[in-house]
Order: sequence, then structure tokens, then C-alpha cells
Amino acid sequence: MPSVTEQIIKAHLVSGRMTPGEEIALKIDQTLTQDATGTMAYLEFEAMGVPRVRTEVSVSYVDHNLLQTDFKNADDHRFLQSFAACYGIYFSPPGNGICHQVHLEAFGIPGKTLLGSDSHTPTGGGLGMLAIGAGGLDVALAMAGQPFYLIMPEVIGVHLTGKMPPWVSAKDVILELLRILTVKGGVGKILEYFGPGVQTLSVPDRATIANMGAELGATTSVFPSDVMTRRFLASQGRVAAHRSLRATSFRGFKGIIELDLSSLTPKIACPSSPDNVKDVSEVEGLPVQQVAIGSCSNSSFRDLMIVGKILAGRKIHPSVSLDINPGSRQVLENVALAGGLLPLIQAGARIHQAGCLGCIGMGQAPATGTVSLRTFPRNFPGRSGTKNDQVYLVSPETAAAAALHGKIVDPRRLGDYPVFRQPRQFVVKNRQLQAPLDPGQDCEIIRGPNIQPFPKFPPVPDTWEGRVLLKVEDNITTDHIMPAGSQILPLRSNIPAISEFVYHAVDPEFVSRAKNNGEGAIVGGDNYGQGSSREHAALAPRYLGVRVKIAKSFARIHKANLINFGILPLVFEDPRDYDQIGLGDRLLLPNLRERLLAGNEQLPLLVNGQECWVRVELSPRHRQIIAAGGLLNLAAGDRS
Repeated sequence: MPSVTEQIIKAHLVSGRMTPGEEIALKIDQTLTQDATGTMAYLEFEAMGVPRVRTEVSVSYVDHNLLQTDFKNADDHRFLQSFAACYGIYFSPPGNGICHQVHLEAFGIPGKTLLGSDSHTPTGGGLGMLAIGAGGLDVALAMAGQPFYLIMPEVIGVHLTGKMPPWVSAKDVILELLRILTVKGGVGKILEYFGPGVQTLSVPDRATIANMGAELGATTSVFPSDVMTRRFLASQGRVAAHRSLRATSFRGFKGIIELDLSSLTPKIACPSSPDNVKDVSEVEGLPVQQVAIGSCSNSSFRDLMIVGKILAGRKIHPSVSLDINPGSRQVLENVALAGGLLPLIQAGARIHQAGCLGCIGMGQAPATGTVSLRTFPRNFPGRSGTKNDQVYLVSPETAAAAALHGKIVDPRRLGDYPVFRQPRQFVVKNRQLQAPLDPGQDCEIIRGPNIQPFPKFPPVPDTWEGRVLLKVEDNITTDHIMPAGSQILPLRSNIPAISEFVYHAVDPEFVSRAKNNGEGAIVGGDNYGQGSSREHAALAPRYLGVRVKIAKSFARIHKANLINFGILPLVFEDPRDYDQIGLGDRLLLPNLRERLLAGNEQLPLLVNGQECWVRVELSPRHRQIIAAGGLLNLAAGDRS
């Protein structure tokens, strides 16, 4: 029997061969969107003229833009709710919870494929799904019944042995893997977990690990579906959804990583990258002013109950603000029923609504020059909403220890580990999920004034020329390109308005330079575009005239988004040529259209008249998309 990954891919393969490096197409069973990406995804879906979604399940979640400081977010929530009702999509309203947590609770099924317009969609891998993050346009196509195209990844096995010792939890497992592999170590790969150590991990544990596999750059992470999976589904009242999935042959693995859980110690990711990992003991004593517990990686019942147990009968340090972001309304209700909420309140915690909040800069920004410990998955510079922030990523246990002491403390110093058991049955009757209307029922889509028409882009010219509009370093994130936060995210359905913030924190002159120079290019280093799936990081630059991006390497989702909106991603044939290109240089790609469609793998690039070479790492389908000026243009041409 092949690996779990191979089994799921084989069952959903529409075209292509399961050979690493070749393009494949997969049937998608389920989709999810969140509101920061969903509004645009649904406008794209609407533009396709499909009367109703064609997936088994599609869900629209509102979990990002929860602050209603003016009409924009509230208007868009009404749009999403009405659109879902009309087009056959379930709707999860504001405050109901984070998409990944709620999807685990209510919709996830082992062996199914899930495509989500959020980079942390691989959380579903903790339930034995093949769950992949993608841009909104890819998700819109999947909702329309189209397959999802990707390059077949290598499958890497992670062999888990032993059992986590007290005060070590799933966050420490994935932080250790980030220490070993770095944020680039999973690019082009799927991580599949196996071995006796897997049996010691609950589904919430597995979900935490799979969630932060996105920080490795991995396409997704996959766990088997076993007795622990069945136990979780039974606790959610969905035991009928269980299907056993396990692998007995690992010949398809391109490599195996050995990890002994019993050898792990509490870990911490220091500023400002998830792979800047050390033992907590190495940074003990650093004063802490904010502790935030929650986000899609650590906001389950298990996580909040452990913190409640640790804080019971104690008070947080007077210099600390402790913020609790539940993963879902169901989590909050069940924590309250189990007696875990009152200790948090009595200890001095601030209890927030269920949602992403501080993880995407939507409130909870730390004070200037202070240290913030977070159980979140990312600590990219400025993502918190505070310039020059000092954000550390930790487990709930380490976060609770810091909240009590006002400084970073190895949680093993707290004494005996709290006794904790997952309930056999959660209270699930109060899920705030709204089913769509039946086909044929009258419905109206409500649109606010912030929703603007989708921009149209021309096809690739025969020969392209333009100037270098910006040059950036390695590991540029989508937060650098298209920041989030309460000021910017409400503009997600208004491309002209949100484009004013492209690269704002990196170079405040970029937008005006782009507007004044016409079409141009951006030059980047390694791992360009890591981070979230936000397609606005491709769409907004394209609106400003960026037609070409040249880098040493690209992150998977961002590269796919660039292609979808007609931006040509090129890779330096000789990485040293990166050093020879500067801001304002004139670029020329002669006979671009002809060479692109002919399948040329190398293109001559003239930089101020001097020739260097760049690689085109695109499938034939990708080349057609670029030539057409974007995927929507190509789809419209196919329909005509």
C-alpha cells in the first residue's frame, strides 16, 4: 500500500502523472474561504457565470476582518452572507470562529481534498485530508468544478518515535522541524507523518503541526487517519465521517526525517522569523509585556484548557497583558462548561471573540519596544501592527509561564504538569453555521459601495520592456508586499484603493514610482513571496503595472498567484546576476510572447543593453495563462 499522500492523490487525479516535478490536476472535494480573501474569490467565481458551486462542500468563513470601525467590513460581511446563500455555500458568521478550527470541527473528512484561500489550510492534514492553501482565483475555479493544478511535490516522511515529555507540546514539535529545515526546507514537498509517535498525538496536536508546516514552505502536511482521528470525529458528533487511512509502504518517500518526541524540550522562535528557533532556556529572563494565546495554530479546547489549568488560582504579572483568542465559539462554550474559562478571567486575561485578530494585525498590536509572546504561526517583521516589533512564537505552556512571571520562563519550572483529558463528547448544538438556500429559491446579493469591479489586464506583448521598480532581498513575505491590518484589509474588494499600500513599509515611494513609469519589474532574492496566500500581493502590483518579477526562487502559492494574474515569474539562470541589476535599470525581453508559447526554458534578458539569462519554470498551461494576461482572460477565451 502506498503512503497516505499517494492514496489521496491517486483517488483524485484528473490528469498528469504522480512524478515529482510534473504538473498534475486534482479533483477538489471541499473549499474554504475567509473574508480577507473570500470577497475577491466570489467576485471571480461570479465572473465565470456558474450558477452554483459544484463541490461537495464549500464554506465561507468570516474570521479576519472582525473590527467594524466603519461600513466596509460590515458591508462585506453582508455580501459574503448573501452570496453564500445564493450560490450553495455554507456561511460562518463573524465570531463563530477561525476557518481552520471550525472546518476541523464541522466539515473535515479523512481522505478528502480541501482547497482554501488561506495559506494555513493544511491544518486539515491533521485530520487525514489533503488540504492545500491557494489563491482565491484557484479556489473560485475549484468551486466551479474545475480541477486544481500544481506541480507534483516530493513526499518526505517524518518518522515520529517516543512521546512528548511534560511541558512539551505540539508547538514544540513543529518549531523543532523549523529549526532543522528552515522556512525554505519544505518548498516543493509534502510532509507525511508516520511512526509510533503519531499515536501519542491527538487531532488538535496534529492540526497544530500541520498548520505550521506552511511556515516550512511545504505544499501541505498529512497525518494518517486512525483511532485518534475516529475519537476526535466522535467527540464532534461526526463519527460516520471517519475512514481509516494508513500507509504500510514508504517507498515513495524521497527522504525521511527522524524525530524522537521524548527528546524534545520547550522551544521558542525568536524575532523575526518562524525558523529562528532556540530552546526556551536559552532566552530565559527576557521581560515580556504581552502574551497572546490563540490563532489558527493554538486555539483549540486543549490549548485553552491547559492554560486555564496552569493559571488556576494565580494572577498574571502586573506588567503583562494576556490576550485569549478562542478558535471557535464551540471551543469557548466547551471551555466554559469544563470550568476552564473562569480561571482565565480571574487570573486577569482579556477574552476576545473567536477569530484571527492579532495574528493578522487586526488589533492587539504590542507597545513600542516591548516583547510579545504569541502562540501564533508567524512573526514576520511588522506583522503585529507595530513597527520594529519583537514577536516570539511559543507553545501555550510557555506563554502561560511568561504571563505569570512577566518574563520568558522555561515552563518546566512551574512544577507538575496539569492533568488534562479531552472530553469524549463536545457540546456542538450551538454551531453558528448557516446552510445555503435550496436551488431555485429567490435570493439577492447585497453589495456595499466598497466592492469595485474586477480590473481587466491585457495579454503579453510580442516584446516587453520596462524598468526595475523595486529590488528586495531574500525571504520577502506577502506581508511585505501587501500588508494586512485594520487600515488595509477592509479594502480587499477595492483594488484601486488597496493598491495604494503595495510595499508601503519597504519603500513608501514604490506606488508613485510604479504609476509614473508604466509597466515594470520587481527583482527579488530567494523564497520570494513566502507567507500567506493573499492574492492581493499579486493582484495589486499587477494593477500598478508590474508585469515581470525576477527572483532567485519563489514561494509556491505566491508564484501561482502571479501566474493567475498575468505576472511573469522568472528565475535568474546565474544567481550572481541578481547583484548586477539595480533600481531604475531598463529591461528588455525580446520576442517574449513567441518564446514563451514555444516552450523556451531560457530567455535572454537585456539589462541596460547587457545580456543575461533567466529561466522560465512554467508548465505549458502556465504559459498559456501568462500569454493571455491572466487566468480569467484565458477562461473567458475558452468560453467564447
